[in-house]
Amino acid sequence: MIKKFSAEGFLLLVILIMGSLQNVVAQEFEHTLWDKLLTRHVVAVDGGSATAVDYLGMLKDRAQLQNYLDKLSTLSQQDFDRMNANSQLALLINAYNAATVDLILSIYPELESIRDLGGFFSSPWKKEFISLLGEKYSLDDIEHKMIRGSGRYHDPRIHFALNCASISCPPLRAQAYLGDQLDAQLEQQTRLFLSNSNHNRSAAGRLEISSIFKWYRKDFEQGWKGINSLNEFLVVYADAMKLSPDLIQGLINNTIEIDFMDYDWGLNAKN
Repeated sequence: MIKKFSAEGFLLLVILIMGSLQNVVAQEFEHTLWDKLLTRHVVAVDGGSATAVDYLGMLKDRAQLQNYLDKLSTLSQQDFDRMNANSQLALLINAYNAATVDLILSIYPELESIRDLGGFFSSPWKKEFISLLGEKYSLDDIEHKMIRGSGRYHDPRIHFALNCASISCPPLRAQAYLGDQLDAQLEQQTRLFLSNSNHNRSAAGRLEISSIFKWYRKDFEQGWKGINSLNEFLVVYADAMKLSPDLIQGLINNTIEIDFMDYDWGLNAKN
């Protein structure tokens, strides 16, 4: 038997359906514009364990980049809050990386490092120029407050996804991050960075690793997947780093010497 609805009941049903559709739409933000720019202008180097950016190409397509950033600026806090945690985190990573590229382009090619955009009393990471969720944010705000400081995202692998436009940074991925692919994307980025001997390597019975592990050591020791120390994290990824059994045992026994490599802030530009 077909159930009949009153006018009021039909209106209520329409409202409920529209509300459900709105929630579905809000689950993922459209990152196609950014994805196309990355595919076009990020090139693999070092056998794919690193990337370089064609900033001249990006500069020619800067209008498309700014179009993407403008789209991000229209996202409300309410719509952001409707997203699941992975979609939120993917969006924040993309926003950070896209804004960093746009910051470089603001004076490119008249710079050799992102640090050239700062001064003695200023930092490029503290400049509030990113329009997001109805506010103006800096790169530091996105990384340290919205991601690391939010209490919602406890994944240390974000340090291998956020790109600071520098040679010693983990590579800028040639693909936008997406909520439904985020775990696999972060895992791949982590393994790529750890496998690159320019950033992490063993030498004479000790380890030389990126200064990222020194600056953000606490993030790797907060219980993600049961990992409570930097040594434990490195053991989990020993295969990516091609560590010998002796080095792995040294990490387990906490008897191995670990040095942190100098950071190269030179621009990650395609030659």
